[in-house]
Amino acid sequence: MDARRPASVSEKAEVEKIQDVAAAHTLGELGLGTGSDPAIGSFVDIDEKKVLRKMDIRLIPMLAALYLLSFLDRGNIGNAKIEGLQEDLHMTPEQYNWCLTVFFFTYAAFEVPSNLLLKKLRPSRWLPLIMVCWGLVMTLMGIVQSFHGLLVARLFLGVTEAGLFPGVAYYLTMWYCRHEIQLRQALFFSAASVAGAFSGLLAFGISKMDGIGGLAGWRWIFILEGIATVLVAALAFFWLHDFPETAKFLTEEERAFVVHRLKYQGQVQTSADGETEQAQVAQAEEFEWKYVRQAFTDWQVWVNLFVYWSVVCPLYGISLFLPTIIKSLNYTSSTAQLMTVPIYVVAAILAVISAYFSDKVGKRSPFIIGFLLMMIVGFSMCIASSNPKVVYGGIFIAACAIYPAFPGVITWLCNNLSGSYKRSAGMALQIGVGNLGGAMASNFYRQADSPRYILGHGLELGFICMGIIASLVLIFSYYRVNKRRAQRMADGELANFTTQELSAQGDRAITFRYMF
Repeated sequence: MDARRPASVSEKAEVEKIQDVAAAHTLGELGLGTGSDPAIGSFVDIDEKKVLRKMDIRLIPMLAALYLLSFLDRGNIGNAKIEGLQEDLHMTPEQYNWCLTVFFFTYAAFEVPSNLLLKKLRPSRWLPLIMVCWGLVMTLMGIVQSFHGLLVARLFLGVTEAGLFPGVAYYLTMWYCRHEIQLRQALFFSAASVAGAFSGLLAFGISKMDGIGGLAGWRWIFILEGIATVLVAALAFFWLHDFPETAKFLTEEERAFVVHRLKYQGQVQTSADGETEQAQVAQAEEFEWKYVRQAFTDWQVWVNLFVYWSVVCPLYGISLFLPTIIKSLNYTSSTAQLMTVPIYVVAAILAVISAYFSDKVGKRSPFIIGFLLMMIVGFSMCIASSNPKVVYGGIFIAACAIYPAFPGVITWLCNNLSGSYKRSAGMALQIGVGNLGGAMASNFYRQADSPRYILGHGLELGFICMGIIASLVLIFSYYRVNKRRAQRMADGELANFTTQELSAQGDRAITFRYMF
């Protein structure tokens, strides 16, 4: 048994039974079964598309709702600002930027521990718990009376929100194979785009409550959205599922099938006739600290961070400052709130479409680099012109590239990390350290640079160019490693390793092929 502990003895027995069924099927496929046991054989009666549809319906909507509220709660400070937050709390522009920045310090610090806890604890308990905590923090932000109060609230918001995005991104890899994961990551992450659209609409409506209960409109933005988060968290306790082994919406045979297909993904071997085929090399599951150390010392994690920064800096630049940038183009606060909506809607649609084709062709880097080039066009338009329509068009183009690129970057790394715990730590490290880019982006758009914000747009362009270079380094490196491993297998080195040794090596095994 691994560290994914079900809540009861009966569930533990059920998990063991499912794993036994999956193992029996594996024996049958390898020609090691007796043929007398009806559980032994291939999964010929399982409709894979039907199973995927079941999983999509039961998992994605709730996860998207959680992330929608998460992104809404961390970014609504931008909507509150143009409704009077900065003036009411007597903050300088530098103090406001500090309130944006400190969120990312605690957010980055707690992501790796949270992901390891998610693996140890039940997702259906851990994710709603942290959601209740950040909902309470968000609600209390509505009653802060000073810069220091807001600063402390943003610090605690970072602590409580830290586990959601890396947790869900990793959680999905425990259900879906790597050739189908980006579409699901995009469906989940597109909630961020929808959150941006909702944020403008909600802020527009909630701001009309200005004066009710003696509270300013911006305070009601925090209070009502925080309460909504707590209510959805209460529902999530009952609607979230833990792992495929215990999923009640799947039959016993379907659960065994899902477990089986996840265990033997990403590995190849050369058969006697020279053809490349799937290798039966299961991923290691028992927790050992060496898997965490491997994630921290893996070169690809650190190179991928530069790609991540090239997307996350523009992402937070847009999400935190978009209402302010649009308002600076001589629009009213209400109009600026509404003008953010179409940007996010189109971005969400493009994120899903691009993810579908990325999964279909089995490639990540061409889409990521393409969207990075699209961002360059958008931010260049913002720098080159002072015409409000051109600047708005540039922001539109940039946003429509940022939101599709982000799930691609997350998926690219998780596709190339093998071993459950290494993937957990590696993804948390990528997102945790990567989100320090949000701390940097929080200071890109200074009030003194309004309305052109040339410095902010220029810094975004610099990070984007860095991401393109890092992407090319990854592509070249993956190609060389895959070619070298193929040659080693052709030379017969596979015979030197046992199945257990290959399993322990994870993505460093000669049977593993990097996706690029």
